[in-house]
Amino acid sequence: MTTMRLCHLNELPEGGARGFDPKRRGQDTVFIVRQGERLFAWADRCPHHGTPMAWRKDAYLNAAGDRIVCGAHGAQFAIDTGLCTLGPCLGDSLTALALQVQPNGDIHLKTTEEQETST
Repeated sequence: MTTMRLCHLNELPEGGARGFDPKRRGQDTVFIVRQGERLFAWADRCPHHGTPMAWRKDAYLNAAGDRIVCGAHGAQFAIDTGLCTLGPCLGDSLTALALQVQPNGDIHLKTTEEQETST
């Protein structure tokens, strides 16, 4: 297992989300939602059609900031579990990704060989 640095904790908006392109391919493939000290990392891929989640850069949450929303078709997902609670992929889940927060606040994405080819 390897890790890839994404950002520092201070670079994540409280109650917000941010996308990342760890492979520098020109499109975010990972996003993190921050709720206080809790971080939730997901593959930036809707389980319905595999489309990116954000409707614009870093726009992953609904207006209330309490659900992840797919910009392609409006499906809603629980922030903490990734479970689809409304929409065409009801019952499906986002793909969770593992993070490692360093003592200095740097956030790293933990990747396996399989994840490295898809994220």
